[in-house]
Amino acid sequence: MIHKSNELILILDFGSQYNQLILRRVRENRVYSELLPYNTPISSIKKLKPKGIILSGGPSSVFEKDAPRPSSGILKMGIPILGICYGMQVMVHLLGGKVASAKKREYGPSKLSVDKEDNLFHNLPKKLLVWMSHADRVIKLPPGFEALAHTDNCPYAVIVNKKRRFYGVQFHPEVVHTPQGKEIIKNFLFRICSCSGDWTISSFIKHSVNQIREKVGKGKVICALSGGVDSSVTAILVNRAVGNNLTCIFVNNGLLREGEEKQVLNTFKDHFHLNIRYVDAEKRFLGRLKGIRDPERKRKIIGEEFIKIFTEEANKLGKIDFLAQGTLYPDVIESRSAKGGPSVTIKSHHNVGGLPSAMHLKLIEPLKELFKDEVRMVGRELGLPERIVSRQPFPGPGLAIRVLGEVTRRRLQILRQADSIVQEEMEKYKDLPRIWQSFPVLLPVKSVGVMGDTRTYEYTICLRVVTSEDGMTADWARLPYELLDRVSRRIVNEVKGVNRVVYDITSKPPATIEWE
Repeated sequence: MIHKSNELILILDFGSQYNQLILRRVRENRVYSELLPYNTPISSIKKLKPKGIILSGGPSSVFEKDAPRPSSGILKMGIPILGICYGMQVMVHLLGGKVASAKKREYGPSKLSVDKEDNLFHNLPKKLLVWMSHADRVIKLPPGFEALAHTDNCPYAVIVNKKRRFYGVQFHPEVVHTPQGKEIIKNFLFRICSCSGDWTISSFIKHSVNQIREKVGKGKVICALSGGVDSSVTAILVNRAVGNNLTCIFVNNGLLREGEEKQVLNTFKDHFHLNIRYVDAEKRFLGRLKGIRDPERKRKIIGEEFIKIFTEEANKLGKIDFLAQGTLYPDVIESRSAKGGPSVTIKSHHNVGGLPSAMHLKLIEPLKELFKDEVRMVGRELGLPERIVSRQPFPGPGLAIRVLGEVTRRRLQILRQADSIVQEEMEKYKDLPRIWQSFPVLLPVKSVGVMGDTRTYEYTICLRVVTSEDGMTADWARLPYELLDRVSRRIVNEVKGVNRVVYDITSKPPATIEWE
């Protein structure tokens, strides 16, 4: 746990697509929460001393042979429990009530009628719009329970055992489609679990620094610094804890944006006074990429070369004990799913792939319980410049996967110049905060053009700008024509070798955000 207090709300994961949303809703109230697999042993849960437990929704039915069920011990802990959708049904099932297939499935908006006063609905109207998503429903309540609210199709839409402080809701309060769902969760946290809401970014920083200092002692730490928000915040946090016992290694692979290496060195070496080893490895990377056109081969070569260089530099430092990396909470959740958790596997977690096992280093991952926006908040609190804190996601292989086909110095130069123009113009855009990523792609396509009454045969730049919540899905941004016109004119006029600019209007899926 990243903040030692009694303010933990535990969420047990039964596979709902909304699990991370529940987590976010709790943390928005300055109450710390963790998401654990539904089958977490009761001994582990008791050690965490949660103030309350939320049972998430999920795709299963309690009738299925291998339906996921939590340890029955959670029902004897004497703390509040909130069951959401499947979480409500499995609680009812374990306590002796009955669940059956609904005659009419409910998916989408529904009107909830509150029948009885309760803390869960404090300061809320008697009629609420809620988001339903279920095929089963409760048809008989367990002993000690009563109904608090209903919908036309669901007589037990909200239930409670007031003595035990057990609640069940058949709808999803965590989604935006339940407009007053945030208030319901807030009432559960403060009026039922008696939380005080003392988890803050400042308390996280203080506790993390103390934890790192205690773990490292007099040991030596290395950190791969890229200039992105995750590695930057990690480096500053670890530096605050261990000072000169941290060495950051910044590898310039020749695939960075215009002036990026100078910005990183100025910020972290000159301003924050971090101990940084700068490695100019442009020749090595471009040499290995010569003649390579397949995107997966490019990615693999860049990853392998980075590990080689990082290992070489680390070995020059003598005995190193720890590796610090910017693992985030979604990585941990996805990794847990990949190892057999109930949620759908998105990707297996890795950061600096291959380094810990090859170098026998212990890991320091101070951000592993935070989401990206929380990491940005930590960065601001630590005094990082806004251009780093608000930086858009940038791919590990850098510009190599935005130069389609073979990567050469000439093509990189063209893309860097176009990229500078795109970033400069996008920074003036009033709705920039809603943009997830904006960048140019150099296509391996030449077309005929006319410039100054002269025929040209030059490259095409594709502009890719998307909106997204988390990068898992994305939609192309409806930019003003005036902005698109400015970007196009500037690229064609200022970047030698380009005579055409096109705009990508494909969403993800079916396309990915990056082209390679």
